Amino acid sequence: MTNKEAGRAVFAENTDVSRETLEKLDVYAELLRKWNPTINLVGRSTLPDLWGRHFLDSAQLFDLAKQKSGHWVDIGAGGGFPGLVVAVISAEKAPDYRFTFIESDVRKTVFLQTVARELSLPVTVLAERVEKVAPLGADILSARALAPLTTLLGYAERHLSPGGQALLMKGATFRRELDDVLEFWTFQSQECTSITDGAAVILNIGDIRRV
Repeated sequence: MTNKEAGRAVFAENTDVSRETLEKLDVYAELLRKWNPTINLVGRSTLPDLWGRHFLDSAQLFDLAKQKSGHWVDIGAGGGFPGLVVAVISAEKAPDYRFTFIESDVRKTVFLQTVARELSLPVTVLAERVEKVAPLGADILSARALAPLTTLLGYAERHLSPGGQALLMKGATFRRELDDVLEFWTFQSQECTSITDGAAVILNIGDIRRV
């Protein structure tokens, strides 16, 4: 079994998705490998572990969402992590979601639109900076490796609906970031350990208010 096949099998075991969903992700993976040399969507060294490092890492957010319908906004969408992966899974498991991706790099927005079109996903892609987009009233907002937590909380406050949920993917320094923002923000937070990196977390945040 190749690394790719092993990663795909581990993804299938952890997500319990259908063969059709796996085939959609195969298409996504091939498009990403094709575009990556030109646009640098992900680090070249991570491509051999695409199914674990990027697909499974992104997929874990789907299970953390407290509702399975509504408006999901992914900010700094980049190569589609986590948003596109969640959108693919949602097409099977939660088809009432609609998605908005915000990405300021126009080349990356073209890639996101291409994948969404190829896979018939309910995705709107905005080629704009997050802080310039009019408030979106999101039920869920997600971000991966985008900005410090204090900046992300500002984005979340702007774009979440009342009672909305932010799912923010953070690395090993997350606790320092949490300490740093308490002077400026109050919020409810749950730390969910990443299934792909024991030092990383998904911060499940709500009730965001400026101090």
